[in-house]
Amino acid sequence: MMRDDVRDDETLMLAYGAGDVAAFEVLYARHHAALYRFVRRMLGRHFAAQVDEAFQDTWLRVVQSAARWEPRGATFRTWLYTLAHHRVIDLVRRSGRELSIDAVDGDGDADVAAWEPQATAWQHWPAPAGSALHGDELAFWRHAGERLLQCLEQLSVAQRSAFLLHHDDGLSLDEVARALEVGFETAKTRLRYAMAKLRACMGAYLAPLAESSG
Repeated sequence: MMRDDVRDDETLMLAYGAGDVAAFEVLYARHHAALYRFVRRMLGRHFAAQVDEAFQDTWLRVVQSAARWEPRGATFRTWLYTLAHHRVIDLVRRSGRELSIDAVDGDGDADVAAWEPQATAWQHWPAPAGSALHGDELAFWRHAGERLLQCLEQLSVAQRSAFLLHHDDGLSLDEVARALEVGFETAKTRLRYAMAKLRACMGAYLAPLAESSG
């Protein structure tokens, strides 16, 4: 059965390129949920109507590249996110809505050099691990999740992608750099400033909520 296929992603992709259609089904089953989440969070509310298009186009490019695909030092998953990231950037550029996509075309982050967080966040958050949440705590974490998605949309596309790939999808910094096709230090810088901005954004919103629930 498909779920019992223990071949790694790279072996599956090579098999698919050689004509094994079932190999593609295994790859899709493994990665479609995480990839859809990545695309949805990258595009945010402003581009919600384009999420399915970007997601489907990414898999279409996998299909179109199957016969000539080679690992070339990167895992299949890293390559898959590279394709998705390219599609997201294409949609954002095409829309003309966001012009300040810093660090998309180069190795620098134009808007972060002088930025410093204005507040320390998450000092008094309730710990969700170890017991079921209820009442005020459940409401607190629901609000926190909603606010995090709003804060993500305030990041540049470059910083948002670094954060999501590393913290949401579990890619190492080296894999993040490969997926975004930038240098390791650039990926590290984007992630550092993304975290600083998110901490400030979340802290400013949740501080009074945390105090009132204490």
